[in-house]
Amino acid sequence: MARRFEDWFRQAERDLRHARNSIGSQDFEWACFASQQAAEKALKALYQYLGGEFYGHSLLKMLVELPEAAKPAEAFLETAADLDKLYIPTRYPNGFDAGAPADYFSARDAQKAVSDAEAIIDHVRRQVHR
Repeated sequence: MARRFEDWFRQAERDLRHARNSIGSQDFEWACFASQQAAEKALKALYQYLGGEFYGHSLLKMLVELPEAAKPAEAFLETAADLDKLYIPTRYPNGFDAGAPADYFSARDAQKAVSDAEAIIDHVRRQVHR
């Protein structure tokens, strides 16, 4: 298996940039989703760096299953769970009883999602640049 953690991490950073840009264009649901994606790709980069691979999309599960030396502080579990909640309803109208995702996500939601993704990306950066 090719070790491509740098590719995964670079894409995570681009996804985070996309999330920030989406806030500027008031596409808050996309900012939230891109934040989740940024964190997911960063954690998959960490798995690659450690010589493994992770299949799936749950950030919480990714954090829980990391080797002990690479695990972040316990508070990151809530951060991961918050981002996990953004994976489906930010994209699909059937995530809600009525309306489209654009109707449900605010600038505050997007800012929090970006901040959460930044925290996870910073954790990964510290792990791979020790």
